[in-house]
Amino acid sequence: MRGLSEAYGRLGVVRKIHVIGIGAGDPDQLTLQAVKALKSTDVFFILDKGEVKSDLTRLRRDLLDVHRPEGTYRLVEARDPERDRAAGGAAYSPAVGDWRSARAGIYERLIAEELGENESGAFLVWGDPALYDSTLGILEEVQDRGAVTFSYDVIPGISSVSALVSRHRTGLNRVARPVQITTGRRLAEGFPEGVDDVVVMLDAHQAFRRYADQDIDIYWGAYIGTPDEILVSGPLAETAEHIARVRAEARERKGWIMDTYLLRRHPQGRGGAAE
Repeated sequence: MRGLSEAYGRLGVVRKIHVIGIGAGDPDQLTLQAVKALKSTDVFFILDKGEVKSDLTRLRRDLLDVHRPEGTYRLVEARDPERDRAAGGAAYSPAVGDWRSARAGIYERLIAEELGENESGAFLVWGDPALYDSTLGILEEVQDRGAVTFSYDVIPGISSVSALVSRHRTGLNRVARPVQITTGRRLAEGFPEGVDDVVVMLDAHQAFRRYADQDIDIYWGAYIGTPDEILVSGPLAETAEHIARVRAEARERKGWIMDTYLLRRHPQGRGGAAE
């Protein structure tokens, strides 16, 4: 395969991949650059996450229907490999690595077998490809394997973080203060030192509840930018258990949930209002 790939490169055959950030779910948040990339793409690759998350596939299809006439592109689907979500502690990173390598194998096959010479393909990435998404790292792994030659570009998108604070009509940070983006797993280990504004993603266990006795506000959102969007904000002491219940009910109803939140701590003597 490497020899064939190198031969293609000498002949000037270049497959092009667009990694397109499509925003948090609202089709109106698609950028003009993203629309341009959609219109120049021959083949769209979509990983099917199963019946439970079929909404995500449907939203991508709806987006394409708006910007591309039927029959002007090809849509290729593949089943997303399962990840060991029970792995914790020292086993967590290896489990994620195994999952990403399995995905790399799928990407490699899709590009090699489904993308013709001098054609362009695209992966449609929720939010922004540079924030808590594995697509760029996986494509780098595929290139390192050397079995298929392609170039790729990245079109930024509106992340769930940007959409969250916009929907809550607040900012990410306060004047002269830093903001940190972390995971629920990290937040459970302790509130970050020297930071009072913390965005938390991938929190399956609602780590915010452990800080309900502190002077902290929360701005929480689920399914941001979609018709199922849920928003809750207020003092954490008053909203923590409510958010936990709403989250559990939503997950039970849909079978999956994607949520993000901002914690804003009000340190004594420094004031609490966002500036």
